[in-house]
Amino acid sequence: MMNKVTIVGSINVDNIMHIKKLPQPGETIAMSEFSKAAGGKGANQAVASSRAKNETIFVGRVGDDDNGRFMLEQFKDNGVNVEHVTVTPNEQTGQAYILLQESGQNSIIIQHGANFDVTAADVRNAKSQIEDSDFVIAQFETPLEATIEAFKIARAAGKTTILNPAPARTDIPKELLELTDLITPNETEAESITGIKVDSEESMKKSSELFHKMGIKGVIITIGERGSYVSYEDIEEIIPAFKVKAVDTTAAGDTFLGALSSELKPDLSNLKESVVYASKSSSFTVQKLGAFPSIPTRDVVEQALKEN
Repeated sequence: MMNKVTIVGSINVDNIMHIKKLPQPGETIAMSEFSKAAGGKGANQAVASSRAKNETIFVGRVGDDDNGRFMLEQFKDNGVNVEHVTVTPNEQTGQAYILLQESGQNSIIIQHGANFDVTAADVRNAKSQIEDSDFVIAQFETPLEATIEAFKIARAAGKTTILNPAPARTDIPKELLELTDLITPNETEAESITGIKVDSEESMKKSSELFHKMGIKGVIITIGERGSYVSYEDIEEIIPAFKVKAVDTTAAGDTFLGALSSELKPDLSNLKESVVYASKSSSFTVQKLGAFPSIPTRDVVEQALKEN
């Protein structure tokens, strides 16, 4: 086992519509294929974490429906501890409707379902697991109060918190940012928090400086196929991505995060090396369709890094 990680997050079933390109307003188009896959940012990160050999605990909710049962099975198959995944009665499991274009680009519509029922009390029930974890990770597809509670427990126990501020939002409580040790936005998410348009290395540096002022030690701004901008202590640089042909970018960022947490030391001292490992992991994810099906295992990634 690498690290012990608790993830507070979302669980969705992805409904993937394969299309040539997005329809114009008023236009009707045919899809070439329809597929379903396990997903949700939190769930993707948990599977990536577990496949990278972390001990992974999940705090979240599903509905009492077939999708919920399907997701619990998927977690168990992937070695994720579901002791703190609660079933909400009379509620649907979260779903995502993904418009996947031939280019590999995707547009996503989310139905939150049971994800919005996650409470601070759910998190307190997992207090001993959080206190025993190396990292606590959260995103924005579940209520903020649950995330703040998790980060408070983690901080009090001296554990490292990682915030993936996705999907983008502008109303993040100052309290949450102050409880965050490492933040991992993409360009859009960074702009919605700092107000700085991220379009050059200079703007990435400015954006990172603002995050540091908010009390966040480590910043990783993911910049798609270009890689990631890393800002921590004396590191300020772009770590390039591995060049591959992208088929589907779904879960690439989530794989990055799950993999990162398996290499990273809780004091962030090996942040650069961990980003290289995480980049290699997500380079596998974009080469296959779907979220869970495309997330690589540690053996595959380590072998590929050796060959490079």
